[in-house]
Amino acid sequence: MRMMGSSALLVLAFRLFIFAQSAIATFQSVPELESAMYKPVDGNACVRLLTVSGEIGCGNPGRDKVLAPLFRLGSANDAVDQKSSVLLPFSELSAFLNRTLYEPDLTKKVAGVLVESAFGIIDDISAGSSDDERFPEAPFAPYANRSYVWNPLGSGIINERFNFPVYLLSDSSTATLQEAALGNQKRSFKYPIAVAEFDVVMQTTKVGTLTSDACLVGSSCLPLGGYSVWSALPPVKASSSSNKKLVLAIASMDSASFFRDKTLGADSPLSGLLALLAAVDVLSSIPDSHNWEKQLVIAVFTGEAWGYLGSRQFLNQLANGGSFVQGLNRSLIHQILEVGSVGQAVENAFYAHSQNSEASAATLEVLEALQVAASSINSEDAAEVQVNNASTTNPGLPPSSLMPFIHENENTSGVVLTEFDSVFINKYYHSSLDVKGQVNVSSIAAAASLVARTLYLLVTGQSNISAADSDLLSVNKSLIEELTRCLLTCNPGMACDLVKWFITPTQTCPNHYVGVFLGDPTAPPVAEYIDDTSRFVWNFLANRTASIINDTDTSAIMECTTGCADSEQVCVGSTTEHKGVCVHSTTRYVPAYSTRLQFAASGWRVVPAVSGDVMGNADPVYTESYWKVLGVRVFTTESSTFDAWILIAGMAITTGSFVISLFGKSAFRKRLKHA
Repeated sequence: MRMMGSSALLVLAFRLFIFAQSAIATFQSVPELESAMYKPVDGNACVRLLTVSGEIGCGNPGRDKVLAPLFRLGSANDAVDQKSSVLLPFSELSAFLNRTLYEPDLTKKVAGVLVESAFGIIDDISAGSSDDERFPEAPFAPYANRSYVWNPLGSGIINERFNFPVYLLSDSSTATLQEAALGNQKRSFKYPIAVAEFDVVMQTTKVGTLTSDACLVGSSCLPLGGYSVWSALPPVKASSSSNKKLVLAIASMDSASFFRDKTLGADSPLSGLLALLAAVDVLSSIPDSHNWEKQLVIAVFTGEAWGYLGSRQFLNQLANGGSFVQGLNRSLIHQILEVGSVGQAVENAFYAHSQNSEASAATLEVLEALQVAASSINSEDAAEVQVNNASTTNPGLPPSSLMPFIHENENTSGVVLTEFDSVFINKYYHSSLDVKGQVNVSSIAAAASLVARTLYLLVTGQSNISAADSDLLSVNKSLIEELTRCLLTCNPGMACDLVKWFITPTQTCPNHYVGVFLGDPTAPPVAEYIDDTSRFVWNFLANRTASIINDTDTSAIMECTTGCADSEQVCVGSTTEHKGVCVHSTTRYVPAYSTRLQFAASGWRVVPAVSGDVMGNADPVYTESYWKVLGVRVFTTESSTFDAWILIAGMAITTGSFVISLFGKSAFRKRLKHA
């Protein structure tokens, strides 16, 4: 009987061994085995940023991955009883994260947060969702009332530190994880159980460099930044000694959100950028621009959402005679018109904001030009455009790129044109929900027409717009529609014909997060270090503001790949598919990074703010941590008891295989002897 029992055990072990071998044999590679074990999770992570004061953003709490069972919350106020990978609706994110800031016991139970995609439910989040403060970038305001509420829906989570990973899921992964979390709930969180594993480990956390100063010295981060663009219409020579007054038209091209890679900023601020580009398109067709009374300069800044990096560095270059702004003279800037958020203007009503209640004569001239421009617009296919002066109860300018100019010179004459009066009307300001569906092309077109006519009045010195001029100043609405498809959607996105005519984009889906500054800021810009949006804006402005090289000799138009022989020319439209052309244009990149940073051979360093520099002292000096991977994977796990039995079974199979091998060898030898 004992012999039979042993034989039966050996047979069973042999069968288990054969079964295991056949199961493993069905997978042709390790990746196939992994894909069978782990459910793919697509999405975008909140990452770790640093300032001179410490950390903000998200990331794993230590050097290792974190793992916990999936648990779905229907509401931010639901209880969390054990260590969990929390899955929750997008609409509950801000409330839940703010709850963790004040409930340390809750924070201990959060291994990570998985946020369901908001696609298709924006209308359900009717209350709005803004990741920024109620007064964005308040320390930079050129007035004392920094408790004013410009952004009533601001949650402030963009500036908080969360010591756990947060991951925004794609549409497909949302469905996958909802199903897995529901399975856990149905099994009352008994094994087998679905768990989420977060690999969002930040280099600054691994090496313990927890401020911008420390991480730059330790080479575990890079400063936020990129390249702004300025252009002159008509072109000016770098060595020009012209004393023409300058009219500066400005806009921003970067936004912010809690999830860096889901930052479109459709209304704030891209609608203003699109309106300005469309206005430049119109003005570039006006003949004899060299006879204008004033010089028009267009500047598009980046890094504005993170301490006005672009505008502050632009002013720094002007003050120190930087090579990136040759041909410009700060003392000649007579008037500034900034185009802010204009994509949600109600019935084409816009608001003009100025800093002082007793505006200068030059500011009053801008305000008057806006009124004249509005009254001149032919409104056959749209409601009449209205321009109202912003409420006198406002403390001053809303958050805008004009603020650094006011700080630098309180007598600066300037106006910010927006869609709002006293508070933002964009319910998704600095949120990943500020997408194309939040803007109205008609509003942008109305703003573009208003801006084009206003700038025309300012640079020509005219007091009105004739019927003939009005025809020339009609905006191209089709261009605006194309710009929205290119810069505010993924289909066609940056793969649209307009963008691809100028540049070879690095990605299809546009993203307007400023990113990190790469390379040496004192050297000529390297194309590979400049983001798609900046490269497109540079090429678009260079193309539109270019003067004709030669009216009759077409051979004077030279093809190019990088640069042109004539220093007054630039190479426009060079891509991997076709060569560009050399044109006479004054269009330049300007590095955008904190004025508190210094670059040397050894890398970046934080330097003290200059005495009396209000904005320098307020500057957090944002940096972004390095990381190796940003990923989440979900799989089903068993209890430790089950795992122990699997181990025992595996050992039994191994032992059985060894015994069978011995028996086989013995039997084979006996056969050889008998033979």
